[in-house]
Amino acid sequence: MTRRLRIGIVAGELSGDILGAGLIKAVKKIHPDAEFVGIGGPQMIEQGCDSLFDMEELSVMGLVEVLGRLTRILKIKKSIVDYFTQNPPDVFIGIDAPDFNLRVELPLKQAGIKTVHYVSPSVWAWRQNRIHGIAKATNLVLAFLPFEKAFYDKFNVPCEFVGHTLADAIPLETDKTAARDTLSLEQDKTWLAVLPGSRNAELKMLCEPFMQTCQRLAKQYPNLGFVVALVNQKRREQFEQAWKQYAPELHFELRDGTARTVIEASDVVMLASGTVALECMLVNRPMVVGYRVNAISAFIARRMLKTKYVSLPNILADKELVKEFLQEECTPENLANEVSRLMTDEGKAMQASFHEMHQWIRKDADTQAAKAVLNLIDPNLLHKEANA
Repeated sequence: MTRRLRIGIVAGELSGDILGAGLIKAVKKIHPDAEFVGIGGPQMIEQGCDSLFDMEELSVMGLVEVLGRLTRILKIKKSIVDYFTQNPPDVFIGIDAPDFNLRVELPLKQAGIKTVHYVSPSVWAWRQNRIHGIAKATNLVLAFLPFEKAFYDKFNVPCEFVGHTLADAIPLETDKTAARDTLSLEQDKTWLAVLPGSRNAELKMLCEPFMQTCQRLAKQYPNLGFVVALVNQKRREQFEQAWKQYAPELHFELRDGTARTVIEASDVVMLASGTVALECMLVNRPMVVGYRVNAISAFIARRMLKTKYVSLPNILADKELVKEFLQEECTPENLANEVSRLMTDEGKAMQASFHEMHQWIRKDADTQAAKAVLNLIDPNLLHKEANA
């Protein structure tokens, strides 16, 4: 190629901005003059992305909020499609935000522009028929996890496993002593990290069984401390209210917005299901998963979910490494018994598995994603730099 690479790119939220910035940086290591234009946040802009709209306009959560902003979001979508159709890039990359990006990717692909979707939607877990829409909209999917690629391969949808950026960011060995110093926790105690979720509904469902679990454990282990990670002030206030109601005699060390450090400082973790389970696996701490939703949601989920497990470590391993106590099984007795088991050599065995799995998905995802994108544009781009 004798001209600069021109790459269209859209991220819709903070996590996508981080991924986009890493991808831009990795592409520019190979092709320093590559141009990026689309929608990005501060980190992508810092790496040289020309953002046509404020990313926060797409960062809308909740059905009511989306409906209130729908007209504006649709206008942005049309503007982006029109812009790239009239000014075709070498490739368009939609980062996560599938409800927006897949609707941009489809008309661009139909117009002859190569499209990439970075971060697979959870089609392997539920609503698997969505894969056909993804196939129509994209030339390539970049997946974080190997089982995601295996799923796409079954449907002959082009997909590259690039590794997980969290696995790159978290070292293979973490410093428990330093984490305890950071959080001002006693070094000579055994610590259970209590992570009851990030949403109001999760704390409503999990505070009671998690706190009652701690009550049981406190009687059994006098030297056991409880440290709680809370995502914001609202969740802290919600937890404190439940604390007064269910376990006022216990002492919890509360820490705001520091889930990873809390996990690093702990010996064992009790957590709600979610991405935090993957983070806990990568930090390499033994864990137990507890989760409850309302009866109607549980009824629907049991019929829609296509996986045997809910936690990513188990899905990744394709076996039950981590005990999952869901709905009626999420009891203080079950949780306390499992925490006790994990404080023995059984916990060390789980950690050995976690260490191995960390290495499976530690692939320098930014670089692998950049290479996959460049290979899609033109395989020669991987072997020589473009001329300015």
